[in-house]
Amino acid sequence: MMTDNYSSTNEFILIGFANHSELKVLLFVVFFAIYLITMVGNLGLVVLIYVERRLHTPMYIFLGNLALMDSCCSSAIMPKMLENFFSVEKKISFYECTVQFYFLCLAETTDCFLLAAMAYDRYVAICNPLHYHTMMSKKLCIQMTTGAYIAGNLHPMIEVGLLFKLTFCRSHQIDHFFCDVLPLYRVSCVDPYINELILFILAGSIQVFTIAIVLVSYVYILFTIFKMKSKGGRGKALSTCASHFLSVSMFYGSLLFMYAQPNSVNSGDKNIPVAIFYTVVIPLLNPFIYSLRNKEVVSVLKKIMRNKIVSRNWQSSTK
Repeated sequence: MMTDNYSSTNEFILIGFANHSELKVLLFVVFFAIYLITMVGNLGLVVLIYVERRLHTPMYIFLGNLALMDSCCSSAIMPKMLENFFSVEKKISFYECTVQFYFLCLAETTDCFLLAAMAYDRYVAICNPLHYHTMMSKKLCIQMTTGAYIAGNLHPMIEVGLLFKLTFCRSHQIDHFFCDVLPLYRVSCVDPYINELILFILAGSIQVFTIAIVLVSYVYILFTIFKMKSKGGRGKALSTCASHFLSVSMFYGSLLFMYAQPNSVNSGDKNIPVAIFYTVVIPLLNPFIYSLRNKEVVSVLKKIMRNKIVSRNWQSSTK
């Protein structure tokens, strides 16, 4: 079925899970459940932030956009992956490949800048609380969010544009479960050195720049927290930042391992577990990391649930 001399230059074969065909039903059920929970969790968080006025603050605006991008990441990868568990040919066209990678790269790049913006927001809130509303104005919040989306679009546009300069005359089997650029480079009959170099420079620069903002912000935050005399205030500040720092550590760790290392093209299927982590696991965990550790979000959820229960009881009593 999956021969190396597949003829069409416009189609590829995704064989990421082909070696585990005996587990395809179990894998389909597990990943389908993960996809549903991811979409409900992230889109539910977006809706909650949109409808609740008390959550219309910079921190929650950034969080809502982060959840939206996590939904975009999952939707770019998971439907095709789920389809391929029961597909015989497991084909994907070159144009589908580019679209899939474009939206994945859009989500991941935008996430980098949103996480940096969230770190700066926490720095201002903890280190300069009296000047928070002037330093973190609504206008600045909109500008930072818009900038994150502009940068998030520019990066994949460059990478996808470079993909169209490649030709593919080797094996058309892609040893991955989605169309990432690195597996595509491996099946190119043109030396992808320039593509790999630009990917390394762009991905590395974006991650170094945004990581620097996160680290500098947290250095100032930690110094400020340790200077606090109140244990209660110190614990509250640490709790506020813990969820963000956990998400940042998981996200950047996996991306640095995946894209910002030399010779990453030759890593082969060793990168599949890392790819599963940042495309499947992190979008699943983020809404729970931020929501369950955030007292204000939990408070809003409880309020909505109470209102629904009261409304339902009132409707049943009037019948």
